[in-house]
Parts: sequence; C-alpha cells; structure tokens
Amino acid sequence: MCGITGIFDMQGEGEISRDLLSRMNETQFHRGPDEGGIHLEPGVGLAHRRLSIIDLASGQQPLFNEDRSVAVTYNGEIYNFSELTRELEERGHRFRTHCDTEVIVHAWEEWGEACVERFRGMFAFALWDRNRRTLFLARDRLGIKPLYYAALADGTFLFGSELKSLQAHGGIPRDLDPPAVEEYFAFGYVPEPRTIYRGVFKLPPAHRLTVKRGAPLPPPRPYWDVPFEVRADVDEESLQEELLARLEEAVRVRLVAEVPLGAFLSGGVDSSAVVAAMARLSDEPVNTCSISFGDPRFNEAGYAAMVADRYRTAHRVEQVDPDDFDLVDHLADLYDEPYADSSALPTYRVCELAKKQVTVALSGDGGDENLAGYRRYRWHTYEERMRALLPASLRRPLFGLLGRLYPKLDWAPKIFRAKSTFQALGRDALEGYFHSVSVLSDEMRTRLFSDAFKRELQGYRAVEVFRRHARNAPTDHPLSLVQYLDMKTYLPGDILTKVDRASMAHALEVRVPILDHHLVEWISGLAPEMKLRGREGKYLFKKALEPLLPREILYRPKMGFSVPLASWFRGPLKERVREAVLGGAMSRSGLFDQGYLRQLVDQHQSGIRDYSASLWALLMFESFLRKEGHS
Repeated sequence: MCGITGIFDMQGEGEISRDLLSRMNETQFHRGPDEGGIHLEPGVGLAHRRLSIIDLASGQQPLFNEDRSVAVTYNGEIYNFSELTRELEERGHRFRTHCDTEVIVHAWEEWGEACVERFRGMFAFALWDRNRRTLFLARDRLGIKPLYYAALADGTFLFGSELKSLQAHGGIPRDLDPPAVEEYFAFGYVPEPRTIYRGVFKLPPAHRLTVKRGAPLPPPRPYWDVPFEVRADVDEESLQEELLARLEEAVRVRLVAEVPLGAFLSGGVDSSAVVAAMARLSDEPVNTCSISFGDPRFNEAGYAAMVADRYRTAHRVEQVDPDDFDLVDHLADLYDEPYADSSALPTYRVCELAKKQVTVALSGDGGDENLAGYRRYRWHTYEERMRALLPASLRRPLFGLLGRLYPKLDWAPKIFRAKSTFQALGRDALEGYFHSVSVLSDEMRTRLFSDAFKRELQGYRAVEVFRRHARNAPTDHPLSLVQYLDMKTYLPGDILTKVDRASMAHALEVRVPILDHHLVEWISGLAPEMKLRGREGKYLFKKALEPLLPREILYRPKMGFSVPLASWFRGPLKERVREAVLGGAMSRSGLFDQGYLRQLVDQHQSGIRDYSASLWALLMFESFLRKEGHS
C-alpha cells in the first residue's frame, strides 16, 4: 500500500519543481514509510511513497516500461498480476520485476484505457505516456483506494492519494463548496465526486480520467458497475456452497504477501467468515486482533474470542479506554476534510493494534452492503410496503402531518419513536431512505444554516446525490436499489475512507475480500429474498456459514463499532463541545444559525434530546475549520 501524487502541465512542458513535488510526496510519508521515489521530465512530475508488500527488492516506483516512455505511480494490489504477466509475456512484453506494478505499464501498452477492465484488485494510479502526451488516472471498482485531483486556472493538473498532498502545492483555492457542506451535514461525509473544496474532486470508484496535453479536461468516465442482474432460480443449497467457494477464492488471492499477514476479528458475521476462510486455507495459525470496550453495550470481544478459539488463531486483544477521546483533534489531520463517523476512533485503535503483529490485514468490510445486513434495509422494505398501500396523493399529506405532530421521543422505547417513520412514509422511496440515513434531517439542516448560506445553496439539497445515482441504477427493486445507493455513497465515502485513512496512518495495508468485484457481481445477482428474508439480513450467507461458525455469532443482534458519544457530550467533553460548537470558528464562518446551534447543545446536555450524532458532525466540522484556518 502506498501514497501517490503528481503535477502535470496540461498546456506545455513547463519545469516542475523537484522541491515542490518532494513536499507534496512527504505529506503522505505515513502511507509508505519504506521508500520514496520521484520522476521528473518537462511538464510532468510523478511521486510515490512505498509500503513494501510484494517484490520487496525491485518494486520501486515510479516504474517504467522498457524504453521509459511510460511511467506509473500506483497505490494498491492487483491480485491477478501473475496471470496478466504470463498473457503479456506471450504477447511479447518483457518484465524486469516480479511485482504487480509492472503489469500496469505493459497492460496500458497492450490495451490502452481498457487495461483497467483486466485488473482484479484495489488500485488508484496515474500513468504518463510520453509518446501519446497523455496522463491516465484510474480508481478501482468499489473505491477501496482513494484518488483526488484538481485542475488549476494556470493549466496545472494535480493529483494525490490524500487531499493534503494537493494542499501542499499551495495553489489550491481554500474556498468551501456550498453543496459539499450541505452534503456533509446530511451524510456525515462528502460523497464522491465532490470534496469540501470548490474545484477539487475525488475520482469516483470505477472511473478513469484521460488528460491530454493541449486538450481541455474531460469528465471522468465509468468502466464498470454493479450489475444486479438476477439469475434464474438455483436451489438454495447449491447457492450456499457456491457463495462459500467464491468467498474462499476471494480470500485465497489476497493471501499473497512477503510480509506478515493477518485479519481483523470483530466477532461479527463478516470478519468471522473471512477468518474462517483464512484458517481453512492456511497451514499456520491466522494472526487475528480485536479491541474490547469496558461498556458491554459496545463490547464484542467475547464473540471474537469464540471464533479465535474455534480456529486456533494467534489472537491479540486490547481494551480501549471508554473515554478514548484524545484522538478527536487528530481526526481532522487524518481525513483532511470533515468526516463524521465516530467509529473512526476505534478503527484507528484496531489498526494500531494490528500493526504490532502484521503489515497486511484482511477485513470483513462490504458484507452489509452486499448482503443486506443493515437494519435500515429491513425498515426501508417495510416502509415501501406501506407506501404501496396508499397513493402518494393521500400518503404524503397524511403521514407528513403525523410526522410534524408526533413528538420526538428519543428517551422512549423504539416502538414509541414513530416520528421518523411517519416522516419517511410521507416521502417517496428515495427521500424516505435519504431521511433514514441523514445525520441531520432536512428540517434540521434548514434550521442549522444561516440565511446567507442558504442563499449560496440556491435551493440545492443533498438528496440529489441519491437521485443522480438512482438515474443510473441497473435495478428498481426496493432493496437492491438502496443497496446500490449505499455502494455508490456510504461504502466509498464513509466505510472505505475510514479504513484507508486509519490503516495508512499506521502503514498497514487492509484487503477486503468481500469487495472482490467478481464476488460482488455474483452476489448482486442473487434474488433479494436470498439477502433479506423477513427480519433476517444476510440470510443466505448465514445459512451457508452455519457449519463454520456458532449460531451465537450468526444470529445475534448487530452491534456496530460505536463509541458512547451521548454520555461523552454530557460528561467529560461537555465543555469542549460547548466551546467548539458555540465558539468563534463556527460563528465567524457565517454558515450557521447561532441560536439553533445553542439549542442543539442545550437540549442534548440537559438530557431532553439525543443530538450526539449531530453534535459530533459539528465538532468535526469545527476541527476542520480550525485546522484549515477558515476561522
């Protein structure tokens, strides 16, 4: 795993400063502490920080073809590089290393832009072809590895694995992008392709970007999508066997490394399944790690221990301080833009623990999106059945009125907390799902923002992110559609961003077999009832795993990787939250209604409401403002 960055003159062959490129590269030292490399030629600068995993002796980057007319800087792993090497050698290409990086330059020579369609793995790379005067960028299909870019007014094109490498250039305007602010307070992250800055973008997953010298910058183009083509009926037992075989194969190709390798083991279904597959494929005990919490509401360590004992893994567990909030300010440095998933804190700690044992760790990320494991999927399908019973002309005014009149009862048992359900039923399917995943609802964001900022938004609403993806969706099935939306937004924008930054902060590579694109394609073709049956998410997966994992693992309530924000904000962080949310940085930004900010803090700290998720989002935004000097 590595960090990449670079500078390209889109208009000519201006000199690229080695010192400047080196500064940009060194901002990502944490991503690749083993080696650094720079290549300069007129109008082009490519840089690389390396974490050595495969071909430790000769995999230095940037890496070139035989006549050095093609160069690549690359972050990731291409798991089918051995097969591609043989195919390319048969076509006359000559390899001088045994690493996956060299496959990219020869695949480009052979297949051009279509080369990415041949790669199986996680990757983000930039390739310079001197003869074609072309810079080619690409990102893997699910967005496991990040890639940022910006085109400056003077014709300079910048790219990097993290925003901080572009910021080190000094030419990036620091103007906040108003729609990105709206999206952040809805989703808790800024979804692709935006960043928090106007004019700086994320290359979306499964997209490529071809930048030609002397030509205008084109939009990125997709090269893959999750198909969701439901196959003809096959008996359930055969599907269970094939699912396990496909998972095992996805795990097997991710076990190639010349450094210590292990796995995260949370005690949930997905990580337990990955560890079970690793144990079946390995002659040696699998290295596993997990963290525990003192609070039993958040502690899954006992379940992880059950799996570790069953498969005799070399298991390591450490308890995290329940008041582990010293990392709060560090998160702004880690993520570069506002990011409001509080599970970033324990994720950082489990990566820190894993690095004590291994350099590569397999994780179970992606199982909930692929196999319908989130509770919100169950609620959405229930709401969709309710929506189907009444025409919109009756449903919208009826449930809209109930949603407005019904009190918000955060303290009550869930059965009495119907306000959000009524509000969702008063909307169409997309708006209803958007409402269910929003950190701050439409109503709250309307009250949150100042009148001046609302004028800047010009009526823009973050639900448009869902509408844009829904227009391109290959399915209209209620369950499959929201899975698709999550794969385009929540998965790359939240889950994979969290794991990439937390792992790379410790120079740890994380591989995600459940997001192998062959496996994702196959799972998407399962009938929806094979994923969610009644109240049971991951139905087929759990049935298939019954011989391999205890029922206590498979069928217990989902816990999630949470931290006790509500009590933090009423206890040890009470004054810190009040000072941050109501302090100078937020006030001077001009973005917020100060009266509503005070209401959120007062009502949460008095115990009237639970606004912990909203306050965390505001706390992270304030940290970002202070770090970036926007205060």
